[in-house]
Amino acid sequence: MNMADTVNAEMLIRRPPGEVFAAFANPQVIRKFWLRDTTGPLAPGARVQWHFMVPGATANVVVTGFEAPRRIGFDWPGGMHVELRFEPFGDEATHLTAEISGLNGKDVVTQASNVVEGFSIVFCDLKTLLESGTSANLVRDKAELIEKSRSAG
Repeated sequence: MNMADTVNAEMLIRRPPGEVFAAFANPQVIRKFWLRDTTGPLAPGARVQWHFMVPGATANVVVTGFEAPRRIGFDWPGGMHVELRFEPFGDEATHLTAEISGLNGKDVVTQASNVVEGFSIVFCDLKTLLESGTSANLVRDKAELIEKSRSAG
């Protein structure tokens, strides 16, 4: 893997790794902070379709690695691969990392910036949900901005 085509996003979430891991694997929880809908849970070898908060935005996701509560790997459109890692941090916290590889195209810098921004927003909303019990609607608000820019352009 060429490190030039790999970017990372990370967050400290003050909840145990198993709980943070489950937030991504469980459809009922992932709908609270990231997705409008999903066709199923993330599990070993799963193939699911994600429906994002931006109207019409979908992705077919193939789970390539699943080691509860440590790691979830998945492929999604455009040749990108995501590795989510859930590392214990102290007694009751998780160091959550997303490593995204396979960036390509004419403007890799813009693609990298968008990917890091997206995962950072997702991670911040997840942190808020798990630590306070309520989503801050960060992903929904970003989706609204994206939709507005699409209709204006």
